[in-house]
Amino acid sequence: MEGSSSSRGVRKGAWSAEEDLLLRNCIQKYGEGKWHRVPLRAGLDRCRKICRLRWLNYLRPNIKRGEFKADEVDLIIRMHKLLGNRWSLIVGRIPGRTANDVKNFFNTHLKKIYFSKHISNRHRDNHREKAVPKTRRHCLNSSNATMVKNVVRPVPRKSPIDLMHQHHRNIQ
Repeated sequence: MEGSSSSRGVRKGAWSAEEDLLLRNCIQKYGEGKWHRVPLRAGLDRCRKICRLRWLNYLRPNIKRGEFKADEVDLIIRMHKLLGNRWSLIVGRIPGRTANDVKNFFNTHLKKIYFSKHISNRHRDNHREKAVPKTRRHCLNSSNATMVKNVVRPVPRKSPIDLMHQHHRNIQ
């Protein structure tokens, strides 16, 4: 494979503090962008994609680290319901967080809480939800023949934040 990373001697694996410093200095001097030039300018034996991802996900100065606040968690849940797994769009509403951080947080913490059968069954047993039947009529054709379809919708549950706090109390 001509031109592959193995034939060019591109380094893989964990980044050293020296490499991080070289990348930071390069970005400060030349700015973000033109990622195909960054490895040469910085003197790194890394591919341009890895340099870009290292900067965007770990080294940028305005990245917020640490615990997610309750309002951030609530926003992630609401935006995920609206947009699905479009993490870059969700992150646009949460300043200082990266798409990678939000995606990882959702998949390791929130997904387990809100989509697992264990939690939803335990929640259902604790609160004894009652189904509220609703009826819709659909016309089959232009004649008077109609079909009735019952749609069952549960009573609204606790907020996602309350459910997450309850889950954390049960773990401890």
